[in-house]
Amino acid sequence: MSIGRICSRTPVTARPGETVREAARRMYRERVGTLVVMDPGGAALPIGFVTDRDIVTRCVAAGLDPESESVASIMTVPVTTIHEDASVEDAVTLMSEVTIRRLVVTDDNNRLVGVLALDDVLECLANEANAIGRLIPRHPPALL
Repeated sequence: MSIGRICSRTPVTARPGETVREAARRMYRERVGTLVVMDPGGAALPIGFVTDRDIVTRCVAAGLDPESESVASIMTVPVTTIHEDASVEDAVTLMSEVTIRRLVVTDDNNRLVGVLALDDVLECLANEANAIGRLIPRHPPALL
């Protein structure tokens, strides 16, 4: 199964020059924990991402002012991307190699199409296991 089928296809984005406070408010409004930071040139190319944890550890705990600090100063770079046609296995391997829980999903032109979280993978696997479980007979076969 390709990750394009299980990733979130409605990623929420941020601009590198906006304030951390603006980004945090967007996270709250959209009920997300990650924003994909986009190229300010408008090319729909992801250049980084910022998580709620980044805001806490890199801004608030560091004593920086969220009203004046830019997203660019706390975002995670480089962004780790994966093509939407990649397999779930490839995505999990990449997450493991880079020790991250989220991947930015891109198309053939490296443009943002979604975000894949480890939770998306776990939900997919749980659903598949549940479907397989329904195929297993609930009663032992009758003896002849």
